[in-house]
Amino acid sequence: MDTNQIIQQIQVSGIRRFDEAISDVPNVIKLTVGEPDLPTPEHVKKAGIQAIRDDWTHYSPLMGFSALQRAASQYFHQKYGLNYAPSEIIATVGATEAVATSLLTILNPGDSVLLPTPAYTSYEPIVQMAHANLIPIDTTNTGYKLTPAALQQVIQNHAGKPLKALILNYPTNPTGVTYTQAELTALLAVIKRANLYVISDEIYSELTYEQPHIAFGTLYPEKTITINGLSKSHAMTGWRLGFIMAPQALINEMKKTHQYLVTSTSSISQAAGIEALTHGLDDGVKMRAIYQERRDYLVKRLSEIGINYVYPTGAFYIFAQVPTDFDGNSWQFATRLAQKAQIAVIPGSSFGASGEGWFRISYAASQSALRESMNRLALWRAQNQEKK
Repeated sequence: MDTNQIIQQIQVSGIRRFDEAISDVPNVIKLTVGEPDLPTPEHVKKAGIQAIRDDWTHYSPLMGFSALQRAASQYFHQKYGLNYAPSEIIATVGATEAVATSLLTILNPGDSVLLPTPAYTSYEPIVQMAHANLIPIDTTNTGYKLTPAALQQVIQNHAGKPLKALILNYPTNPTGVTYTQAELTALLAVIKRANLYVISDEIYSELTYEQPHIAFGTLYPEKTITINGLSKSHAMTGWRLGFIMAPQALINEMKKTHQYLVTSTSSISQAAGIEALTHGLDDGVKMRAIYQERRDYLVKRLSEIGINYVYPTGAFYIFAQVPTDFDGNSWQFATRLAQKAQIAVIPGSSFGASGEGWFRISYAASQSALRESMNRLALWRAQNQEKK
C-alpha cells in the first residue's frame, strides 16, 4: 500500500501482540499488561461523575484547566520536591502522549536518542516517527541499570553525531529496578558534559519499595523533561491523564505539538485528576503496600520454583529468566507457558534484543490470581523436569 514507510516498518507492540495472541487460551491467568487491578479511588470516581453532571463536557484549554495545573504543581512539589510552575505543566492523554509530544518537539531528523535497554516498547517507534535514531544501551551486565561508564562509552562511540537526548524510565518497565540519588548524580555528570536533554519517564514514581523516589528534575531542572501521570499511582489507566513538566521555553514549543496531536485532554478526566491530586495524596501509598506484599510473595515463590529473576525495587513487574533447560526463545517459552500451564506473561524480546531469554510478570493482578499462577508454574516445571 502507498502509505508512510516508517509506519509500515513499525509493529504493534510485542506486549499487545502477545496479549492478544493468548487471549483465547481457556482459563488463562493474565500477568501481561501493566493494568492495575485495583479500582480508581471512590472519591476520584465521584469527582468524575459530578463533572458530567455539571456539564464539564466541552474543550478545556490546550494545556489543561488552570486548576489542574496548579494542583499538579503542588502535588509533585510535595511528593518529590519538583519546582514546576503551573504554566510549565501540560495535561496530556496519558504518559504515552507526553512521551510522544516531548520527542516530536525536541528531535530534528537525524538526531539520536540514547535508551537503556531492555525498555518499554513505546519509545523507539516515536523516535522513528520523528525521523531520528535510537541508540540502545544494553544494561544486562550492570544490574539492569545505566552506569556512568556505559553512558560515557556510548557517547564516545558516537562522537561527532547529533546526540540530543537520553530517555530514563525509572522505576523501570520491564525490570522493576530504580536508581538511588547517588546513582543519578553520577549519571548527571556525564549527561551535563554531553549537553543532553533528559526525558525522565517517572510514571511509576509512587511505586518504590525500599527507598524514596528521586525525581531527575530536582537534579537537572534546566534540561529535564519530566513525564508523570495518574495511571499507576491512582489506578486511572482508563482515564488517560498524564503530565509533561519542563522549563517554560520548552513547554511553549510542546504546547504546539500537543495541540496538533490531541487538541486537549478529556475535561472529565481532568476534573477527576484535580480531585486525585488535591485530596488523594496518599492514595498511591495504600496501593504501594498492596503491590509490595504481592512482590514479596512472588519473589519467594519464584525462588522456591527455581526461576531466576531481577529483584524489583519499584513498579509492579518482575523480570524473570527463561529456564536454561527450555529449548527455545522467550516468545516460544511464553507461548508454551500459556498453552500448557495457562499462565500468560510477556516475552522479554518485546522489550528489545537485550530482553531475549527473559520474560516479564506483571503483579498488577489479584493475590488469588498470583497464588494460582505460581501453583501452576511449580506444577508445570516439576512435570517438565520429570520428563527430562
